[in-house]
Amino acid sequence: MTRIIAGQAKGRRLLVPTTGTRPTSDRVRESLFNTLTSEFMADDRDWSSISALDLYAGSGALGIEAASRGAQPVVLVEKARPAAEAIRKNIELIGLPGVQLISTGVADLLNRTASSSFTLVFADPPYDVPATSINALLGGLVQAGWIAVDARVVVERPSSDSASPLPSTWIDFSQRRYGDTTLWYGRATNTTGE
Repeated sequence: MTRIIAGQAKGRRLLVPTTGTRPTSDRVRESLFNTLTSEFMADDRDWSSISALDLYAGSGALGIEAASRGAQPVVLVEKARPAAEAIRKNIELIGLPGVQLISTGVADLLNRTASSSFTLVFADPPYDVPATSINALLGGLVQAGWIAVDARVVVERPSSDSASPLPSTWIDFSQRRYGDTTLWYGRATNTTGE
């Protein structure tokens, strides 16, 4: 089981699919959210000014954590049926407003009209997805209106893969390593260079 670290749902446990996912550890999630909270405070923002998109959502822990802290709307995108069912149950169990599941593949979002442009994006794709594929997909999601220009984007990757999953035209790059896991941070720009 995974727990919510802070906010309205602090301490609540989430269901985790028994197969096919690799949940972000509590330690990595706590560090991630501490980093984001510090960044938002430095920009005179708080969580209530954030809209979050959780790609390859797994159990939904990252998106639901953001919602617990006040982000709205929060959209969780997950294709795998067992994971999507766990997310559905977690949304019901936690009962936070403004949290929605889209049961589709992340690449399928390119063919859908964006419900809004999100200011915070989490992506935790399977480790066997090449960084170049993630890079292209993220750039496409900006062009399709899913990711706002200037959005903060965080991608979880294996530490063994040193290739950046973020488009090279983006800014504010950094990475933080936690053993076998590395979080890549970037800020979205208009990838056409306009």
